[in-house]
Amino acid sequence: MMSKEASILRFDGVSKIFTSGLIKVSKTTAVNDVSFEIKEGEILSLVGESGSGKSTIANMILRIIKPNLGQIYINDQEIEKIPINDYYKQVQMVFQDPFSSFNYFYKVDRVLHQAVNFHYGKKISDTERTKHIHNALKLVSLNPEEVLGRYPHQLSGGQLQRFLLARILIIEPSVLIADEPTSMVDACARAEILNLLKRLRKEINISIIFITHDIGQAQFISDRVIVMENGLLVEQGPTKKVFLDPQHRYTQNLLASVPSLYRKWN
Repeated sequence: MMSKEASILRFDGVSKIFTSGLIKVSKTTAVNDVSFEIKEGEILSLVGESGSGKSTIANMILRIIKPNLGQIYINDQEIEKIPINDYYKQVQMVFQDPFSSFNYFYKVDRVLHQAVNFHYGKKISDTERTKHIHNALKLVSLNPEEVLGRYPHQLSGGQLQRFLLARILIIEPSVLIADEPTSMVDACARAEILNLLKRLRKEINISIIFITHDIGQAQFISDRVIVMENGLLVEQGPTKKVFLDPQHRYTQNLLASVPSLYRKWN
């Protein structure tokens, strides 16, 4: 096992430029010369307003889009050189809208069976399959007897999001990208999801990249924070240091909208 200080995912001078138009070509720099790393067992928050480059970073990690410049490494290996199925066993994502992640014609069990097939192969015994599915559900505080055999519309948004986390745990990735995972669930479910992510980090030592525009959630969940503005990484460091002593104007403006952060630290 890698040490707690080891870097598991690393951005090295990464830029992404989008072009549009045929006759008059325009260019938009979504991510501009960004470098950072996430360590094993760490929760790293990407904070910034819409259009700051957070989702572009997530899409490059997922290999949905390629950077124009720079390299992304996982365990010191360029991600583009890793076979795609092997790569997705190391990196997984939970999206902000759990409702759109399910096919409503199928029972929710289907996504867990697909995860077992992807990670272990289709020849796994029924006993082992059931064991992996039940263990994953219990890790995310879901009772298998209450959720298995149901259709997506029969579960709440919070239950569906935890169900998707169970799917990811079956695959056992080393890096989880959580893109606004609480934005489509109610307030009670938000607290449950955040506490669950913190508990999973502690219990299985998974590294989590938590993408949010919510300063309060980033403060609560992360060990370190990266602040993005218009594609630029303007500030990074331990969460407490960045939020209590912000150095960049943009970070200061973000925090000014949450004055309680200056008065109280939980």
